[in-house]
Order: sequence, then structure tokens, then C-alpha cells
Amino acid sequence: METNISKEDLYLFQTGKAQKAYLMFGCHYLKEADSHEFVVWAPNAKSVSLVGDFNQWNPLSHPMKQTEPGIYSIQVEGLEKGDLYKYYVEGMDGKCRYKSDPFAFYSEMRPDTASVVWDELDGFSWRDKRYLSRRKKKQDVSQPMSVYEMHLGTWKMPKEEEREFYNYREIADMLVPYLQKMGYTHVELMPVTEYPYDLSWGYQVTGYYSVTSRYGTPEDFMYFIDKLHRADIGVILDWVPAHFPRDEHGLALFDGSHIYDHADPRKGSQPDWGTLLFNYGKPEVQSFLISSAVFFAEKYHIDGIRIDAVSAMLYLDFGKKPGEFVPNEDGTNINYEAVEFLQKLNHTMRSNFDGFITVAEESTAYPKVTSSIDDEEGLGFTYKWNMGYMHDSLYYMELDSLFRKENHGAIVFSMDYAYSENYILPYSHDEVVHGKGSMINKMFGEYEQKFGSLKTLYGFMFAHPGKKLLFMGDDFAQFVEWRDKEELDWFLIDEYETHKTMNDYVAKLNELYCSEPALYELDNKPEGFEWLLQRDADHSVVAFIRKSKKRRGKPQEQIVCIFNFTPVEWDKYHIPMPKGGKLTKILDTGDKVYGGTGEVSQKSAKVRKKKIKGKRNACEHYAVITLKPLSAVMYKYTLEDTPAKKKAEQKKAAAKKPSPKVAETVKTEAVKTPVKKEASKITEPAATKKETPKTAEPVAVKKAEKPEAKKEQTTKDIQKPKKKEAEKEVKQQTEVSTKKKTAAKSADKKEETK
Repeated sequence: METNISKEDLYLFQTGKAQKAYLMFGCHYLKEADSHEFVVWAPNAKSVSLVGDFNQWNPLSHPMKQTEPGIYSIQVEGLEKGDLYKYYVEGMDGKCRYKSDPFAFYSEMRPDTASVVWDELDGFSWRDKRYLSRRKKKQDVSQPMSVYEMHLGTWKMPKEEEREFYNYREIADMLVPYLQKMGYTHVELMPVTEYPYDLSWGYQVTGYYSVTSRYGTPEDFMYFIDKLHRADIGVILDWVPAHFPRDEHGLALFDGSHIYDHADPRKGSQPDWGTLLFNYGKPEVQSFLISSAVFFAEKYHIDGIRIDAVSAMLYLDFGKKPGEFVPNEDGTNINYEAVEFLQKLNHTMRSNFDGFITVAEESTAYPKVTSSIDDEEGLGFTYKWNMGYMHDSLYYMELDSLFRKENHGAIVFSMDYAYSENYILPYSHDEVVHGKGSMINKMFGEYEQKFGSLKTLYGFMFAHPGKKLLFMGDDFAQFVEWRDKEELDWFLIDEYETHKTMNDYVAKLNELYCSEPALYELDNKPEGFEWLLQRDADHSVVAFIRKSKKRRGKPQEQIVCIFNFTPVEWDKYHIPMPKGGKLTKILDTGDKVYGGTGEVSQKSAKVRKKKIKGKRNACEHYAVITLKPLSAVMYKYTLEDTPAKKKAEQKKAAAKKPSPKVAETVKTEAVKTPVKKEASKITEPAATKKETPKTAEPVAVKKAEKPEAKKEQTTKDIQKPKKKEAEKEVKQQTEVSTKKKTAAKSADKKEETK
């Protein structure tokens, strides 16, 4: 039988331009031939055979033919979905190895490692068309993004002893209501590409096209994605193109040579992790990896990928000592082949899938990690994890509050570089394992202080520019570290009020964040943020304003965010303000509903002003707020009308008002007309109003005294003309009125005569 491989597909694969290499390689059912075709890349192999349960794993039964240089293929009849198979590869080093299919769509449950015959993945009935049509707008950088990071195997676990994991479908049915209740916009899954070792959490991948069988089949995973999409929740996958394990059934020494990594261990190994590094200079490796990302976007409808360990890709010496790496000829340490690969990957994903996002976990200051995909100097990611913010803020919160004033820079420094990239602020799984302590246990102090500190920190994160990410369990303050063999301590929410109210508080933060454009629209633009208090280290107080986009005909939305990082109450604390106005509270961690004591800051506050000594006609504005211990408060900031705005409104209103003369006429006629017993209400003439001088500062006006554009007054309020002038005016109006009446009677008589 002839192979189904096309010359064009082979060319694309060999030049690094293939985006759907999975259509050529792996196992595919050929309907016309009623057989399955297997195609594998093993350029340096001496021979390759197909083995499986269909031939009792006999290497001599089904030898594969090298139909193209380095490409082996075979067609087999009679196979069924679910049959197991591997490639028996005689390598160039003389060793024979049983290898899993690098392009397999499904794999055996660990500890077994065979690939599984699985027909094309086009039979699932998707119902997420509406979500995908709106994804580009939903995932724009100007929209809110609150991510729930989770490990599928330990989020919740079955109670039955014979069951190890829930199925993808079961997890989806339980997860969606929780995410909706909490208000998350996205879920990020730790790797679900097949991996052999549980304790690697999926970060050592052997199946780049195979969803792990721990939780079900490919169709089960499709159900999971579809269910979340129909609930308007996006799905991001952790995807690992940085390194791969040395397991014999995987990519390592696939044909007895280093076709996926480097032959030189100084280039091809990562000593800290005991893994192998991809060789991005090989076109076939580029095609293999990029096609994997495209596969999950196309077949599984995922909405984004988060790339782990980008720094290990970018730097030749990452995690290595001198002598353990090979620098560039010019002595630099940048892996230019990796840079080119990441640019190509981001361009492919973001240009081919509307709204698709790519996220980098990059821990250095490498420039332009997030950029336009057309920027030749940038890597082209949509977002970057802000590791600096994460480390600095946690370091600050672990300190005794007495020493925070000496380390005040740790909590405010992140704003110095907040706009250098499009950031996500992460409190991820990496921060709650390996003895680092849970989020609640990182907080300094006794039990109540820990909860107060964590609520203040979460409030600060949701107010700070950047998208948000919390790891599972962090949102109800689980006390123990994440355990990769046990489910979360869900009982804490049911049995302890402090954990339930913490959970409610995070839900409120998500609700507030997603409903207030000021908290997300201008995340990556300086005009969306204004410092009020940046340097008050003595009180460990931080305050700033978040702002929405300016909209024509509407006031700009502004939210004042204030944080007291000490267990001390600051009574009648002065918060500098840019202009006059009013503050109306929308969040206070002291509320009992969030586990507070009920002692809260003012419900509202008027912005005051005082003259600045030594400066003529100059004033400064401030609000007086009592800051409760370890608290976060947010206020809506409504600006008062400025003199210029008032004057413009007065002119506009005056243009619609009658002149004083006409107004007086109306008054006179109203007096003479018997039917109208009450005085008419007319608008005050513009000429009689006092305009605010241009040099005057805005002043807050009491509600009862607030001027309105169409304020009406009775005739008593109008300035009366002098007596003689008034009598003359009345006489003239009477004569005019008499003439009009005589003329009207004459016209009536003529009409009657006719």
C-alpha cells in the first residue's frame, strides 16, 4: 500500500514551517483503505517495527518501510479503537528500544506507557460556538482576567478506595458552579499532556499530543472544555516546550541519537531538573512543538497556553555553573534559536486563533517579552507572570509589621516597572510547596492577624495594575501546603467561619474587579493609575487611584484604594487627593461579612481643602479616613463640578432662558389672568447670577445648595424694576392687551357676518 504522506507536508515539517504535523505523523484511520496508517520520524534508525497487542508485541511481525528519508510508515488492517501499540526502534547506537508514539492522541494509564489507537478527534459535538465568537473581545488586554490555577488530580478526589481520580466530566460538573460562585474568568490547568511521573505534576512530558489518561479520554477532556466555555470561562493550559524527561519510552534517544535534544550535554541537559533541553535549531523540532500547541487550540478549543520555564529556554547558562554551558561566539548567553522559536510560536498561535493568549513564566528582566507579534525585537507573548511583584509582596507580608517601614520599597517597587510588560500577578502553586508554607501561613502574626494580613494582601493585588491569578486553596486560606497526593481541605469552608468568610471575600474581590472598569481597563497604561501615598513608610500605608478609560459625555470612573499594612489603627488619617469631590465606600475588610470585627472606616467622606501657606490662591485637597488595623478599603471617587464646568453649564442654560423683559411680561400677564392664581415659575435670568471667578478652587457644595442647570424660582425671587418703570411697563402692556382684544372682537364680528 502507498503511503498517505504528501510531499508538501513533508517539506513543511523538514523546514520548520509545519503547523499541523499531527495530520501526517502518528496513527490515522484511512477510510478508503479501511486501515490504520502509522508514520514516525526516526532519521538515524537502522530499522523500525510496529508492535502491539494485535501482534503479541513481536518486532518481526510488522516491519515499517522507510518511504521517505528518515520517515517510516506502515498500514495495518483490522485494528480497533483502544488497541495498544509502540515502535520498536533499532537505533544508530545498536540498541533496540520500545518507544511510545510522539504523536499519539491517547496513551496508556501510568505506570504503563503504550500508545493507544484512537480515531480522529472530530466526532465530539461542540456547543461553544458562541463563546469562541466572543473570545477575541473577552480576552483583550483591556478586559478583566482573574485566573484560578488548579491541579486536576487533587482539586477534589473520590471517596471510594478503588478510584484514584475523578473523570474530566465529573470534575467539570463540580468545577463550573464553584468558578461561577467565585467569579473567576479563567481556569489554568497544570499540565495535562501525558507524563509518567506523578510528582512532576505534568511538567515532564512524554506525550505532547496526548491528554493524560489519569482523568479520562480525549472526548472526556473535550466535554470539560465545552462545559467551561458554555459557562463563559476560558481555559489556559500549562504547556512545556522547554525540556523533556529521560524516560526510555519517551523522546530521549528516540532513534539512538539526539534528534530532539543536543548531543553536547552542555547544550542539551538541565542539571537542576535532570531533564533534556529541546534543540530549537532543528526545523523538525520547531514543527513538532508548534504543531502540538496548534493541536490543542484546534482540536480541544483551548484559549491560551502558559509556557513554563521560559528563562531556561532564553539563557544558555540558566541553572548552570561555568563549564556546564557553551556561550555564543561573541561571549553572550542568549539562546538565539530559542528566541526565534518563541517568536514563531507566538505569531502562529495569536494570528491563527482569534483571541488566543500566550503567557510566559519568565523570571528575569529580558526585554519585550510581551509585544506585538510583528515586533521583530519582541518575543510576542500576550502576558508575562510578574515574578518580581510576587516575591516582593510575599517578602513584605512575612515581615513583622515593626520592620515593614524599613522595607517599604518591597510593596511599592512593582509600580516602577508595571508598564514595561503586560503582567499577570501570580500567587501560584510554586509558592505553596516544598516547605514554603501556605499563603495564610506566610502572613506574620497570630491567627487573626494572619487572616487580616492575607485579606489586605489580596485586596492590594486586585487593586494593583495587572491580571490576577490564585492557586486552588489560596482562596479559602488552606493552612497546609498543597499536597500532591491529597485533595484540598474543603471541610474548612463548612466548619470554620474564618475560612468561609475568606472565601466570600475573594468572591467579592472578583465581583468588584470584573464590574469596575477602573480596576482593569488601563492595566498596561500609566494614565490608569495615580499615587496618593507612596512613601509613608512610617505608617506602612499605601494609597492610590485606579481609573477607567475616558468616555465622551461621561465622567471618568475612579476608585481610591487604601491599605494599612500594620495592626495599628490610624485615626483621622489624611489621604492627599488631587481634587474636590466625594468618596463612597465599596469595600472594607473590616466588615463582619468578610470575617472582620465590624469596626470599619467611614462609609463616605467629603474631600476637604486648605490653603497652602506661602502660595497665593493655592489649595491642597485631602480626605480624612480612619484606617483600621490590617485593612483594605476602596472608595468610589466622584469629582465635584469644576468652575469651568459650572460656567459652561450656566451659559448653556442661559441660552435657553427668556430675557428679563419677557419674563416680566409673563409675570404681569400672570397677575392679570384670573384663572392662574399661583405665580408662574420661571428661570432666573443669567445676568443676575454670580459667576465663579476663574482663579477660584473647586469647593464641595452641600446637597441642598447644589446648583442645577434648570433650577426654577418664583417671581418673588426676581429682582423687581423700580416703581415708575414698573407702572409704565404695566400701562404699555395693558394698552397692547386692549388693542389685541378689540382686534379679536372685530374679527369675530366679521366672521359672524359671513
